[in-house]
Amino acid sequence: MSDRFQVLVKDVMAKPITIAKSAFVSEALEKMLGEGVDPLIVTNNGTVIGTTSRAAIAETLGSRKTQALKATSIHVANTVEENFTSAYPDQSIDILVPLLQHYKLVVVFDAEHRLIGQVTAGDLLKVLRPAGGILEVMEPAHTIQGEERAVHLRRRMLDGEIDRFIVEDGDRILGIVTETDVAKALHAFKDLVEETHQDYRIRNLLVRDIMTAPLISMDADTDVSDVIDLMLKKNISSVPVRQSGKIAGVVTRNSLVQAL
Repeated sequence: MSDRFQVLVKDVMAKPITIAKSAFVSEALEKMLGEGVDPLIVTNNGTVIGTTSRAAIAETLGSRKTQALKATSIHVANTVEENFTSAYPDQSIDILVPLLQHYKLVVVFDAEHRLIGQVTAGDLLKVLRPAGGILEVMEPAHTIQGEERAVHLRRRMLDGEIDRFIVEDGDRILGIVTETDVAKALHAFKDLVEETHQDYRIRNLLVRDIMTAPLISMDADTDVSDVIDLMLKKNISSVPVRQSGKIAGVVTRNSLVQAL
């Protein structure tokens, strides 16, 4: 039996990071950024009822239903995704691979169904790493011009189910923009810009105004383990791959788990 089957869920799980459904989304986003996690486990009177993510918060903050509300007055309950999965601590680590290929987080319960841990792609990648080269584990790279409006970016994210774009100025790479950048920008606007000016200001916000720069990337001949180590050290969810001076694709935590 290989070492992979000797490792149990309890050997890789981390302390669960939770938030109450009655908390405000501003608090949830602050906890995600501070703890470097996404998503968060949502509880109601100590019972797990689902998760909330940066993408869900961005979608809620950008909704017309919450247009007149500040982030400090919108409850986490409005962003809860009830579809989550779970495991038990004494199960083999092998069960985590298919689960994390479909979910961003696995909730760990004890025999009495009490919450005792969580496992994310990052936790799994500390002990399991895909074989092959970096080109075999990357996803297609999607690009957007820095002068595009952020509202168009958000629409492309929602319509195409895309969570990150490489930002360009013509053929020149400027940075990257993710769901996190969108959530942070909408949160800031909700709390800093007067309600009467929000719609105008948001519609004139450009992608380059909210992107993350400079871009952290790696060459196509980089070892997969080195890419994973960088992602874990920098607490980032993706690394664009350069080949022949151009972006060939993006390695993400999800693409790495899919390759296991």
